[in-house]
Amino acid sequence: MRRFYKTMLLTLMAAASGLGATQAQAATPIKIGVQAPITGQYANEGQGIADAVKLLVKQQNAKGGLLGHPLEVKICDDQGEAAPAAICARQLVNDGVFAVIGSYTSGAALAAEPIYARANVIQTSDGTSDELTARGYKTFFRNAPPNSAEALFTAGYFKAQGLNKIAVVTDHSSFATGLADAVIASAKKQGIDVVDKAFITAGSQNYTPVLTKLNALNPQAVYFSGYYTDGGLIKAQMAQLGMKARFIGGDANQNVAFAQIAGKSAAGAVIINVPAPQDLPYPAAKEFLAQFKAAYGHMPPSIFTLTNADGLRAIIATAEKIKSVEPARLIPALHELKNFEGLTGTFSWNAVGERTGSPYVAFEVTADGGYRITYPASAVSS
Repeated sequence: MRRFYKTMLLTLMAAASGLGATQAQAATPIKIGVQAPITGQYANEGQGIADAVKLLVKQQNAKGGLLGHPLEVKICDDQGEAAPAAICARQLVNDGVFAVIGSYTSGAALAAEPIYARANVIQTSDGTSDELTARGYKTFFRNAPPNSAEALFTAGYFKAQGLNKIAVVTDHSSFATGLADAVIASAKKQGIDVVDKAFITAGSQNYTPVLTKLNALNPQAVYFSGYYTDGGLIKAQMAQLGMKARFIGGDANQNVAFAQIAGKSAAGAVIINVPAPQDLPYPAAKEFLAQFKAAYGHMPPSIFTLTNADGLRAIIATAEKIKSVEPARLIPALHELKNFEGLTGTFSWNAVGERTGSPYVAFEVTADGGYRITYPASAVSS
């Protein structure tokens, strides 16, 4: 990173000396990193994040770049896993990026976080594990609310729906287990009976043994805290077993592939997250979605494409405001970000890098694979 800032200084000196500002600026791009699962079971999420960043960078460069310098995107595939994530972090630091968008999974984000912190590289991620902001790294900024906030909303939803007896299913990832534990704790505080906490191995395909055991306990709902690739199969296998319990999924089930995997069984599944892309009422979001579809021929796979886009948009806007990408100036400015008009709504980043101001909703999957917001009433009527 010191090499990058030395190059920037030389560029400014060259411009001041009349040596050709255009040529000097073109030779010194400001580099943005993307760390995401470009391949693997969460590939459509990672590709959505990378595509959003590339689109935003193209648009920014068309306006003259950032602080007079072109932006350049460096992408590293972490497959959503911890070991490749650490390798990606070291690679992107060596590439000279000043900020990184990603990763999609909490496990990958956690593995990369200390590497970025040591290098003073800004990291934004949709990882919702509370540990990400509890570690105290000033370089980390969350693009989505944490597990603890989602758990409070989820327990309130259970109560409002009269679901007083639930079973919880989780995989072994840091994200899913953290969310499951938070939901269980919040549900119990609401007086809800949690009859079991069952574990699956992500990607193992056959979950009927676990579901058969849970069915014998007669829960009113099965809450799944893991990812859409398993959630879709769980919903389908619940239908095959004739389970009467409702399927309720955490935020990582919000992906177009959920309904594709679950098939006809997807209809009626409930997913809890911030509003899906098509439900965003903001003009900027609608414009971005149209631009994204025009550029790539399809809509984003989930809301996480847009929350990650918001992370980059907030970084660019703050850098332009303070006229610097120097970490010593930019990082404190990001912690002081207030009421930023994002694609996904107005949000702030607080002293520990937590995103604040993001409302949750519960939506049902419709027969055509779309979403219909059902809770809270204020979101339904708006």
